[in-house]
Amino acid sequence: MKLHYLVLLIPFVLSCSEDKESPPNIIFILIDDLGWADVQANFPESFYETPHINQLAREGVLFTQAYAAHPVCSPTRAAIITGKHPNRVGITDWLPGDDPKDRPLLGPQDRDELSLSETTLAEKLKENGYRTGFVGKWHLGHDEAYWPEHQGFDVNIGGWEAGQPRIVSGVSNGYFSPYGNPRLEDGPEGEYLTDRLTAESLQFIRDNRDNPFFLYLAYYTVHTPIQAAKDHIEKFEAKRASLGLEGVPHEPEGEGYTKLLQENAAYASMVAAMDENVGRILETLKKEGLDKNTWVVFTSDNGGLSTLLRENAPTANGPLRAGKGWCYEGGIRVPLIISGPEVTTPGRREDVPVVSMDFFTTLLSLAKIEHDVEDGENLLPILRQEGPVDRDLLFWHYPHYHGSAWKPGSAVRKGDWKLIYFYEEDKSALYNLLNDLGERRDLAEKFPEKVSELKHLLDSLLSATNAKIPVNNSAFK
Repeated sequence: MKLHYLVLLIPFVLSCSEDKESPPNIIFILIDDLGWADVQANFPESFYETPHINQLAREGVLFTQAYAAHPVCSPTRAAIITGKHPNRVGITDWLPGDDPKDRPLLGPQDRDELSLSETTLAEKLKENGYRTGFVGKWHLGHDEAYWPEHQGFDVNIGGWEAGQPRIVSGVSNGYFSPYGNPRLEDGPEGEYLTDRLTAESLQFIRDNRDNPFFLYLAYYTVHTPIQAAKDHIEKFEAKRASLGLEGVPHEPEGEGYTKLLQENAAYASMVAAMDENVGRILETLKKEGLDKNTWVVFTSDNGGLSTLLRENAPTANGPLRAGKGWCYEGGIRVPLIISGPEVTTPGRREDVPVVSMDFFTTLLSLAKIEHDVEDGENLLPILRQEGPVDRDLLFWHYPHYHGSAWKPGSAVRKGDWKLIYFYEEDKSALYNLLNDLGERRDLAEKFPEKVSELKHLLDSLLSATNAKIPVNNSAFK
């Protein structure tokens, strides 16, 4: 665990001089539940098609071992915006969570919101002259007092308590207007939410083309409900039919099932709509002459939803085990592409492990803004090819039950070794990711000393970040 320290950078001095470099614009694109293998740049065999994201990868840096801070959304979103491990901000489950009372363990009581006392990425950028806009999913507090406009954003379009588009008869229709969203006016009948959020983002870009801006575009897609994008569904229905499937393969995962094949045409259409709209963002940057001074980050908040208590989840995560909700690679490894004016050798792949907390210090560093660093690493040396980052370990803590069949647990990765600890069973599993990316061979019995080493390290990390641990449920029989 890194000690708390201060990054000192020379702030931008605004000047009327023509030769003075303008602060860079920043666009952060976060997709909800997009799996590592949902993007062709990571998984060429993907059933889905992502040509615009593939192009972004050719223009930037593709991080092949990028991780979400947590296997579900709200904790990762808190980590992105604060640069802190979810443990430190007291959010270790989706909000408001749903801890069962009839299981052997009781999950800890989380905060119900991102505290206003936390310093956010938007607040730091706004303080230094940036125009800040949030578009899409927030999911970091039920009460309006904790929504984006109170967390450093000048503009909030679509961000409120909800973690997904809602279907409520006569009130909201999920991904189609009416949305039932107090921060998003309903559009014309048939309007698709992903298209609408992009249109709002493009307007924000145009309105602020003469000022440094930070756009945080957090699409609701591809979270459930799975509702096909009408412009793309026919193509993928035909593509699925061409597979000639008589069934969809699954494998048991704990008390649940993991889907092993990408084949859902409606989900594929949602991925295609997302990809098309990312392309619209990139095209607008070029048309407005902003592409040479704009950084674009593209990533996801957790792994793809492939594992549920029942069969037939929306997606599959390729060679990775399990999915959203799990600390196996399928639940925490995510797509990540970073493109921008200081990227050297565009189109390269970087295998260094990186994580959600890195965005806070990386983006503030490229904007040359002074800031505190607690848990993240500055990725600029990698983007500029100036040297590696000083990182040897990552860890995750999910002390709650989840509808994916996950039971409370934690995980740590050090080098190529990864340990997952399950609280209910008081048992550890050990994997070597270099030789076993799919986490099929549990090496705990073969390497007990490594298990002891990593479990001790994990306990130290949990203690250092004030992690709350699940407790025995005295009412459980």
